[in-house]
Parts: sequence; structure tokens; C-alpha cells
Amino acid sequence: MRSTVRLRILITCGVLVVAGIGGWQLLPSDDVRTDPITVGTTDEVTSLDPAGAYDAGSWAMYSNVFQSLLTFKPGFTTPVPDAAESCRFVGNKLTTYECTLRDDLTFVNGRKITAEDVKYSVERILAIKTDVGPAPLFPTLKNVDADGQKVTFHLSGRDATFPLKLATGAGSIVDRTLYPAKRLREGTAVDGSGPYVLKEYKPGEVARFEPNPRYKGAVSKTGHTVVVKYFQESEQLAAAWKAKQVDVTNRQMPPGFINALKDASGDGTRITEVATAEVRNLNFNLRPGSAMADKAVRRAVAAVLDRPAITTGPYQGTVEPLYSLIPQGFVGHSTAFYDAYPEPSAAIAKRLLKDADVDTPVKFTLGHRADATYAAEAAEIKKQLEQSGLFEVEVVSVDWKAFQKAYAQGKFDAYPIGWFPDFPDSDNFAAPLVGTGNALHNGYSSKRIDSLIAASQQYSDRARATDDFKEIQSEVAKDVPLVPLWQKKDYVLATDQVAGSQYLSDGTGMWRLWELGWI
Repeated sequence: MRSTVRLRILITCGVLVVAGIGGWQLLPSDDVRTDPITVGTTDEVTSLDPAGAYDAGSWAMYSNVFQSLLTFKPGFTTPVPDAAESCRFVGNKLTTYECTLRDDLTFVNGRKITAEDVKYSVERILAIKTDVGPAPLFPTLKNVDADGQKVTFHLSGRDATFPLKLATGAGSIVDRTLYPAKRLREGTAVDGSGPYVLKEYKPGEVARFEPNPRYKGAVSKTGHTVVVKYFQESEQLAAAWKAKQVDVTNRQMPPGFINALKDASGDGTRITEVATAEVRNLNFNLRPGSAMADKAVRRAVAAVLDRPAITTGPYQGTVEPLYSLIPQGFVGHSTAFYDAYPEPSAAIAKRLLKDADVDTPVKFTLGHRADATYAAEAAEIKKQLEQSGLFEVEVVSVDWKAFQKAYAQGKFDAYPIGWFPDFPDSDNFAAPLVGTGNALHNGYSSKRIDSLIAASQQYSDRARATDDFKEIQSEVAKDVPLVPLWQKKDYVLATDQVAGSQYLSDGTGMWRLWELGWI
């Protein structure tokens, strides 16, 4: 086997295209090596309770220790049964969705799983409704019925995307005897039914996953024991990789480090580049009292920002400029912000502010998650805006959990956030980001956009929603509750002793630790 394997992997529509190595070499062997595979990441677990988090780090955990009715197979965008035996819409109205649960499921503690647990799990998310929880993902859900092994979801309107939402971390099934109905479960215990059991967990440091012998579902083989190490900053993760303290890394390596590895040879590294739709937006606080409550100010920021300078500067070309709410590769993608603001222009921004009688310089706070790359991004945004002479920006750096709480409480006027899709549909970039009661907690609400979102959800043939999505993006470019910054590729690094890393992440929001094995 060659010491260096460089891969470019594109997973789309169920087809896996691999360049650089025979496919047989990427699959786990039947060897007797039993030591854990160590995975490093900068993603942080906000909560071990599925009702308490709506972020990539937490949902990566959930996809391994909890089970949902449906799941996504690697490379496919249509969900398949996992905890369910079967699921279907009842009739043609797309307002009633029914699932029959498998009859052989138990939680890790041995208790049998019933439809009542499914009903309870979803309803407590809506009842608890934490600031950073997944409740915004179910705006159309009216109520849930459970009868034996059958669970029925009643929706307030047509929603062809509902099955996709059930396949996410928001669909995680919890034990109703152990998870409180009105509050989050405390402590570090997890009782799920997923492919793995969480055997050890030290918040912000390490998690140990061992195969769950009770698991029954879509995953045919639960794989090896995996230890996940959590790092606060990308530079720390890079240092751990250099020191051979991790066997696999995913999200986020420093941009310069990734570029250097691409050019390296003979270092025993396998790089998987997966086509994903992770985006990053500059979000605005529209609450009264915020400098960004004035639409003219938000539009002026959009007129000044130079995306190529951000993507080639702090990110060193590892991301691509994004000019609309919905990224490339998704139904309805447009270039609404480029159409409205084709080139960075301080003159246009000055006119917008003058016409609205806004005094300059506009002073505002720009919050970001503590990390060297994000700090460089914030510094670049500050520089661009202040060089226009129209803004005075105070940059605030905060650790991830505090950052989430702060923006949800309106502590920042502006804040960049990355968004990783929970399910492969354009709706995931619409309803959760710009719908009323959105996951960004920015106070934005538009009856027109809400109407368009509802209209887009009615089509089983998602291509028919193209016009609705394009109009949503046009409305967002007018109101500017956020400014799209970039779209990125996802990279997984693995040593040449680890197989299956090409299946770890594919843009569906899942983290398939069970696909990893020793070669």
C-alpha cells in the first residue's frame, strides 16, 4: 500500500466516485485489531439531550447514540427506515405522516421502545423549546398520536420535507422514563438505541463510543470502538494530527493546513473532499435597539462586503463566495445578493445610509466564536467596513456555548454563523434561517417569506418549488436579515491505516462513526 493516498470523493445521488486508490482498499478488513480509532474535531457538543441542541457537534453525537424513525444511507438523499419498519404519507394531502415502529427495538438499558416513546420525544422538544434547541425544525407539526407500534404525525399544512426532518437529530428517540417532559436531562448519561453506546464523556474533552449490541436498524455493522477528542480551536486539532494523537479528523482544520497537506506527499495521509453545502452567513440582530434593526444599515453592510477578500484571505481559498441564501447544488439556488450588490461599493452604502437619515459612523458589535480562523474573518469584515468610513465595529470573541447563548439573547448586533444542512433539501436553508421563529433568534419575521416557505413545502417533486425558493432569496436580498458569505467543502483526514473515512460525512448532517475501521 502506498504511504500517501490523496482522494477526491464526490457523493451525490447514491453514486460514489473515487480517484487515487482501489475501492477495496477503502473498506474495513476482517483483521483482529481492536484498539479504538481516535477521531478529532473542533465541533462542540452543546447538550447530550436532543431537545437541547441544534448544532453540528451535538447532532454528530446523536446520530451515533440515538435512533430516529428514518435515516440517510451514505450518498443518498432519500431517507430509509431505521427505527421504523415503514413510513408513509396517508393520502395525497401531505398533512398526515404515519410510521410503524420495528417490534424488536430496545434502549441500551433493555427497555422496549414503543410509539409512545417516539411521540414523547418529539413533543418534549416542542414543550421545552430551548433557545438553541431544534423546535424551529417542526413549524408545521400540530400533534402526534401513538397506538401500539404505530405513530402518526398531524401537520398544519402540506409538508413534503417532513420525512427528511424526522431523519435528523431532531427525530432522536429517547426513553420517556428517563428524560423529563418539561426540562432537559442533566448529567452525562445517554440512554438511546443507536449503533453506539456512550461509555465515557468528559465535556469538551473526550467521548468514548462502543458498539451497541442491542441495536437493530438500518446499519448492518456497528463497527469499532471510537474515541472522539474535542478541541477548542482548529490550530489545536492540527497540532494533535501532527503529533499522531488522532487517526481521523473532521471539522475544522486551519485552511492553510489543508492546503499544505494537499501539496504534501509521502506523509501517510488520506484526504477526502466531500461535496457539502456548509455555508456561513453574517447574521443581524433585528431587535429594537440594535443598530441592525434599520434595514438601510443592513443593506449598507451588504453593499460594502467583499466576499473574495474573505474567502482568499482568512480561508485561503478553501471556501467559495456565496451570493444567496440557498447554496450551489440545491434546488432554486440563485445569485440574489450579487444581483443586488454586484461589486463592493462604499458609495452605494453611503447613499443608502444618507437616504435613510442614518448618522455615520454606525457603531455596532460583531460577535464570533473564539477560534483563530474566525478571528481573522471578523478582523477582515471589520477592516472592510471601517475602511468605508461608514462603520465603527467592536469585535467580541466568545467560546462556543457562550456565543450561542449570547446571540440567542440579542447580545450582538451582528454575528457570523456556519450552517450545516440537517437534511438535503433547500427548505433547510429557508425555514430555519429566515422563517418566523427561526433558529438564529434574530427577531426577523416576514409574512411574505413565511407564505413562500409554506408554498415550497407542498411539492413532493422538489423541483416544482424552484420558483418559490428563488423568490425567497430575492426577498432576503431586499430585507437583508443576513448576508451570505461563503460555501465550503468538507474535508476528512485519515491515516492510511483507517478505512471508511470517505463515508463519515456526506452533507446530510450525519456522522457515521460506524463506517470507520482498521485496514
